[in-house]
Amino acid sequence: LQLLLRRSREAKTWAYCPYSRFPVGAALLTASGEIFSGCNVENACYSLGVCAERTAIQKAISEGHTSFRAMAITSDMGDNFIAPCGACRQVMREFGTDWDIYLTKADGTYIVKTLADLLPLSFGPEHLKK
Repeated sequence: LQLLLRRSREAKTWAYCPYSRFPVGAALLTASGEIFSGCNVENACYSLGVCAERTAIQKAISEGHTSFRAMAITSDMGDNFIAPCGACRQVMREFGTDWDIYLTKADGTYIVKTLADLLPLSFGPEHLKK
């Protein structure tokens, strides 16, 4: 857990966020024990930016991993816990609902939620099977 949290803080330092000035880092733990980190990457065409959570997931998938155990998310929000946006929650949902998401504050404290907690009554791949 401490390594996962540290890797999310390290990823935040690489964030490219010249417009929002809101760096976010994420670290994703796969079922096989590997950690993939990601940061937010903004673009002058705002809608083309990508969040830290989706960056980490895409890196893991591009290396052949689709089963995840946990993710830690870090930002500089001060007294508030960082939480994934709706788009990230839906992308995360593609890979199950019962993995842990560590939401942190700038001081390093955290709370743990499952993806089911963050996206109740969700729509996933199993709903497309006949």
